[in-house]
Amino acid sequence: MPEGDALHRTAARLQVLVGSRIAAESPNPRGAATGVAGGVDGRVLESVEAVGKHLLLRFEGGITLRSHLRMSGRWRVGPRGTEWLGRPWLVLRGSAWEAAQWNGPVLTLEARPVRRLGPDLLAAATDVADLVARVKRADPDRLLGEALVDQRLVAGIGNMWLAEALWHARVSPWLTLGGTATAELHAVLTFAQEAMRASVRGARRERAVHRRAGRPCPRCGEPIRSRGLGDANRIAYWCARCQREGDASPPP
Repeated sequence: MPEGDALHRTAARLQVLVGSRIAAESPNPRGAATGVAGGVDGRVLESVEAVGKHLLLRFEGGITLRSHLRMSGRWRVGPRGTEWLGRPWLVLRGSAWEAAQWNGPVLTLEARPVRRLGPDLLAAATDVADLVARVKRADPDRLLGEALVDQRLVAGIGNMWLAEALWHARVSPWLTLGGTATAELHAVLTFAQEAMRASVRGARRERAVHRRAGRPCPRCGEPIRSRGLGDANRIAYWCARCQREGDASPPP
């Protein structure tokens, strides 16, 4: 699933459409069923921004198009007249550029989008200390790895950045929030924010643990472990030797 940094890069590419009066269509019947094209056709696109894992395209008249790509969705941008392969769910044509979106699966028009989301980790105004305090107010028995991908607490972190941030801070996803020191949580969120912002700028970081189950930990050589985590059974990756686990360690 694309994480917050990928969505911010997509929002940057879509900026070429801002200020244009948009001609919209939905070549794919599943896209047409959303009614989105008819709702924005002929309107000026006023802004595009990423909030967590959501893209918000705001049009004149107070209409906001919300796009969440989940596992399969994608946006592409090209000069007006680009011949797209397949049947996009949505095509937005501006004066000189156009964008196409495939495979939703969330494509809606909303008056008050993403009101249930927590602060966007990558937003310029987001302060890590405020996020730490917000997360520490959550259920202290909740697993750290589960809490940090809860978009209602912090918007933007997914499985990959969760695994990498926890490894760099030397704490396990199996710690409880109550068993995680404030300084440790601050280190996790600081790394995630800085690394994801660097990714938006185009920097690429080699992964230490994500999707490296069974390979040696780059820090201590212990084989990386993986296991489903929490009610959503997201796959967590961690080093059981050099990441502090505490009392909520996973079953062997």
